[in-house]
Amino acid sequence: MGEPKKKRIWKSLTKQELEQMLADTPTVFKGSSNLFRNLRHRGIIGYTEYLFLLCILTKPHAGFKIAFNMFDADGNKMVDKREFLVLEEIFRKKKDGKEADDGAPRSDKLNMDENMTDTTLLVHFFGKKGKAELGFDDFYRFMDNLQTEVLEIEFLSYSKGLPIISEEDFAHILLRFTNVDDIAGYLDNVRKSITDEKGITFDEFRSFFQFMNNLEDFAIAMQMYNFANRSIGQG
Repeated sequence: MGEPKKKRIWKSLTKQELEQMLADTPTVFKGSSNLFRNLRHRGIIGYTEYLFLLCILTKPHAGFKIAFNMFDADGNKMVDKREFLVLEEIFRKKKDGKEADDGAPRSDKLNMDENMTDTTLLVHFFGKKGKAELGFDDFYRFMDNLQTEVLEIEFLSYSKGLPIISEEDFAHILLRFTNVDDIAGYLDNVRKSITDEKGITFDEFRSFFQFMNNLEDFAIAMQMYNFANRSIGQG
């Protein structure tokens, strides 16, 4: 946050450029943990989709099913484009300070403009014609891939092409999420306390942050053990 932000230059897309972007969007069946890195600047997302993607980054795997069921308004175990757009309508109303007439909007009340602009995410989920449906397995894989992709970007920025990062680099990543002032002092303590550096692999890095996403559930489990007056072993 202490570094100056790079100036962003507005870019206008022609209708043909946008159509080509969407035509090149892979289907959800071809999703991978390189999806957004492969797309780079050849894709567009809406503001509410941006909020949705940010939410995914900190959601535990156990919450993926809950999120899917929220979209699946009719309970048929599949999510279609209209159901997914309900999320955008909810976000839009809250952003505009408006409330639905009878609570949250329903998919059968949502006004879908035939001329509305599709986004990369909509095409990825529901196809170029918007007729495909999204099953839970594909939804789960997309969310897991997104979490993995962002963690890979973070990891690779420190690994410099190696399969591991140092313990000091890992500590530096963690300290970025704190409010401590003396970061240099903490890093110095890490250097002094680790006499034999082994490094941290990406699998270990990913497992740690998956644990952090489940921290609330872990805290509840610890309280249960405490109430039962039971000790906790390594197993």
